[in-house]
Amino acid sequence: MVLPAFLLFFIFHTYPALQGIFYSFTNFRGYGDWNFVGFFNYINVFQDGRAMSAYVFTFQFAIVSTILVNIFSLLVAIGLNSKIKFRKTLRATYFLPFILSVLIVSYIFQFMFAHMLPQFGQAFGIDFLSRNILGDQNLAWLGIVTVAVWQSTAFNTLLYLAGLSTVDDQVYEAADIDGANSWAKFWRLTFPLIAPFFTINMVVAMKNFLMAFDQIIALTGGGPGRATESISLLIYRGGFEGGQFAYQSANAVLYFIIIVAISVIQLRILERREVK
Repeated sequence: MVLPAFLLFFIFHTYPALQGIFYSFTNFRGYGDWNFVGFFNYINVFQDGRAMSAYVFTFQFAIVSTILVNIFSLLVAIGLNSKIKFRKTLRATYFLPFILSVLIVSYIFQFMFAHMLPQFGQAFGIDFLSRNILGDQNLAWLGIVTVAVWQSTAFNTLLYLAGLSTVDDQVYEAADIDGANSWAKFWRLTFPLIAPFFTINMVVAMKNFLMAFDQIIALTGGGPGRATESISLLIYRGGFEGGQFAYQSANAVLYFIIIVAISVIQLRILERREVK
């Protein structure tokens, strides 16, 4: 029973990955003849200014988005976990953004940034909102962060809710007897007890944001200019549209190694904190 699933996974995942690694050592353009060039493509990635700019933007976007999404999702989870009315209804409502198509959501936000917000800003005299921030090289990335955080908060909130459900109410009762305030209960009790869920959220969120593609292609297309061009978008455009299949395959291999290394480092650091 496992064999069909294994074959499908190998054909559509493992084999293309191995093929990409193979072509990364060639000068293959995606068509025509090719020759082996060794590590030439890998060396060129480090000398490519466009690639370096894409790496800087991607890491900037991923770090800011990861921090924000975990702050917001933890706050929402704590609020939904408290004894308020319509908790179940609110949980379902907050999870809706996650099940919506990323592209559709991004196109809706693109319309809002381009038309609705500028009209609102002009009507109320707010200079910051009076123009389309997606057309500003210095502000376009903030629009992408807004969409990514808004949609990703739902999934992280669900994980934090699962973590909060494992905390025994007797722990808080004992803290109340000792006279602990809300912040002390959160920092000394809640956060340490849900540390494993914090670790999962940080690693998963960082990995997903490092691979950002849909939001960027729908909101800015990598622009203005190349101000919001991520690594995933660069690999796609160069590999499938620019005749750089082998070169961008090498870029993809390097990026895969970087993502794995970052995930491992995050796990090691955060798991040590769990022990403390």
